[in-house]
Amino acid sequence: MEALFAEGFPDFISGDKEVGKYIARVRESFREYDLILTDEDDQLDATGWGVPIIWSGEVSELPSSFADVLRQSIEVDDGTRVADTFVICGAVVHPSLKGSDAAASLLRALFVTAAAHHLANVVAPVRPTRKHLYPLLDIDAYAAWMRNDGMPWDPWLRLHVRIGGRVIGLVREAQIMTDTVSRWEEWTGLEIPVSGDYIIPKGMAPLRIDKTADLGTYVEPNIWVRHR
Repeated sequence: MEALFAEGFPDFISGDKEVGKYIARVRESFREYDLILTDEDDQLDATGWGVPIIWSGEVSELPSSFADVLRQSIEVDDGTRVADTFVICGAVVHPSLKGSDAAASLLRALFVTAAAHHLANVVAPVRPTRKHLYPLLDIDAYAAWMRNDGMPWDPWLRLHVRIGGRVIGLVREAQIMTDTVSRWEEWTGLEIPVSGDYIIPKGMAPLRIDKTADLGTYVEPNIWVRHR
């Protein structure tokens, strides 16, 4: 799983310090929600994972960030209340299978996992796969961008909708990545000479650099999707 996720996400995804507070505990506590799909030769096709939380069903009460999803799952693990919602936290398909039915099979398998744990709701903070091509376009406009057939323009978001998902909200600050200027240069392969905003490879939004504070800050949006 780790190898496939490392290949499917940019290096700077590790710069979310809040996620770093919870991720080790979450990965240890909820292994039964990890999923790996293989082909008939036992070769890795896709992998995904998620966590259980308690959610009222009100959009306004969804977790405010990816780190908040993890924090709420730990509260479920520590408490006596029973979770009712499965949050899909990650889903990656092997590069050789991009554009195949593997992604839909992976999502459906995650739905089965949720049902097996008696979690009636399934939601996903979707990380749109083509947003990095339009880093200056705000997430509201991007999420509302439709093709002529009425389906979302973004391929990953479109797949979620095609198999029954519904866009219900935005996560404007899903992840906040911060680190030194030199680390951002390492992650992006760019030279960063002065303070300002920079368009970075695979970045969904500009990176803001403060050379005086030796700090780079990148805020990534997601799109909430609810599945039946």
